[in-house]
Amino acid sequence: MDYTIGKHQWAIAEGYIPSQSTGPEPDMTSHESACILNANNEDAEVKIHIYFDDKEPVGPYTIKVPAQRTLHLRFNDLKDPEPIPLDTDYASVFISNVAIIVQHTRLDSRQSENALLSTIAFPGNV
Repeated sequence: MDYTIGKHQWAIAEGYIPSQSTGPEPDMTSHESACILNANNEDAEVKIHIYFDDKEPVGPYTIKVPAQRTLHLRFNDLKDPEPIPLDTDYASVFISNVAIIVQHTRLDSRQSENALLSTIAFPGNV
């Protein structure tokens, strides 16, 4: 099935990866994730730019999401062009060659009472 749903541009205005974690790694490592759905018959090439309040943006980070697949991408795993700094506020913009859906998730395990947050990203006009 081919669904042309989603947008080519998405933004997550809120981002923060705590340096502290409680519980077994890697499952309980504090992290931010972008859950990306590509329901198209064509692979998605997604470019991610990271924005900060006190320095120039970084990117693009380029990832691929195969056709009719989903990818749960941990921001902690982004390394090229540089790792996302811990304990730092940031925002992100996603640009894709095909329409995709982006959802934002955070696991904050600094305390043994873990917090999980999830929200849909903001869709662009394209």
